[in-house]
Amino acid sequence: MAASKHAPGTFNWFECGSRDQAKSKVFYTQLFGWGSMDVPMPGGGGQYTLFKNSSGEDIAGLYKLEGPMMEGVPSNWATYVAVESVDETAKRAAALGGTVAAEPMDIPGVGRIAFLKDPTGAMIGIGHFDQHPGTSDQGPFGWSELATRDTARAKAFYTELFNWGAKPDPKNPYTEFQVGGRSIAGMMAMTPQHGDAPPHWMPYVMVDDADQIARRVGELGGRIYMPPTTIENVGRFTIFADPAGAVLAAIKLTHHV
Repeated sequence: MAASKHAPGTFNWFECGSRDQAKSKVFYTQLFGWGSMDVPMPGGGGQYTLFKNSSGEDIAGLYKLEGPMMEGVPSNWATYVAVESVDETAKRAAALGGTVAAEPMDIPGVGRIAFLKDPTGAMIGIGHFDQHPGTSDQGPFGWSELATRDTARAKAFYTELFNWGAKPDPKNPYTEFQVGGRSIAGMMAMTPQHGDAPPHWMPYVMVDDADQIARRVGELGGRIYMPPTTIENVGRFTIFADPAGAVLAAIKLTHHV
């Protein structure tokens, strides 16, 4: 399988860790029409589900949260950033005030990954995929968003770690992260509406109709956190949780940021 062609600093994989893998698999394949294929996890650790687009390309992964290391971890979606060296990036993250939450490890047939916790508490994956193409360039994941209680500290960390540019929104308290002048992600300050949720990254799936997706979420046993909402000059989005509790967003773009 070909190595990833994702440029350093861009997102190269999206992954759902679920407390109920079977329910999550049915939910996403029915909600988005994704294909799926199960492959054995390394070391006999169960099955890993590869979600696929209509062209049969891998777009995301799904695995079951189990074992002592995952005790108390809620279902969640993770975002991975492509890096030249996982080990060097992990060391740099620690030097910048972050934490290496999962030490660099080799994934057979894929490459090398690690998990970081930024100084504000949000988790993010890093990966160097030299044996797998990563998520398809054809989507459907087209945006990721950081919600944090300390945007200044997060901005300093990510711009230094990944060499991201940071473009403030002149009309809203929102920052776009950029690679080579292209916006790939956003950052917003958490509000009381977030409750006691920890700082987090959330991927966005590009869809044709956010309202239709929201209706299907309910029909398929999910939960709506943010009903379909229009952002002027951007699009219409909704935020929801799958039946196992993993939170994801879907957006119909009218104008790309």
